[in-house]
Amino acid sequence: MSLQPMDATRLLLPIHDEDHVYGPASAEFTLVEYGDYECPDCGRLFRIIRDLQATLGQKLLIVYRHYPLSGIHPQAQEAAEAAEAAGAQGSFWEMHDLLFQNQNALKHKNLLAYAERLSLDMDRFRGDLKGEVYQDRVREDFRRGVQNGVYGTPGLFLNAVRHDGAWDRDTLFQQLTKVTGQP
Repeated sequence: MSLQPMDATRLLLPIHDEDHVYGPASAEFTLVEYGDYECPDCGRLFRIIRDLQATLGQKLLIVYRHYPLSGIHPQAQEAAEAAEAAGAQGSFWEMHDLLFQNQNALKHKNLLAYAERLSLDMDRFRGDLKGEVYQDRVREDFRRGVQNGVYGTPGLFLNAVRHDGAWDRDTLFQQLTKVTGQP
């Protein structure tokens, strides 16, 4: 019996119920990002993804998974946990956007200010951060990223295929839409 080599470029772990998704499940194109809120490249990619979203609209499904590189980004883990805590109150994407828009202000006090801005239940939010309620959830995303061959950020998968090339807007647009043609 011969074993087939595993295709390391494919997204090994499918989108699951715990993922943070933006866009319709029926979308023609899918972009999965393993990201770190303190990573400058992820911050640049955030703006590019928003542009792609504006261009592709309902044809694009975006999935965000946490991949905090805590060794070089000491505030990334807590920022990811803050996004999860906001998500538990129905505001993941709003917190996600604030974190990327304010990458140079990710200290604990900043996270609390963002939660207040989003009108979250502050007692619950503070308790979630203090108790590290979402630490395991964030670590699970990281672990799954490693299983998917992600070793740095941003880790991108376009239409379930790992993208290791340039990630400027035009390249990503072409890679997303090349399978089925231009929208």
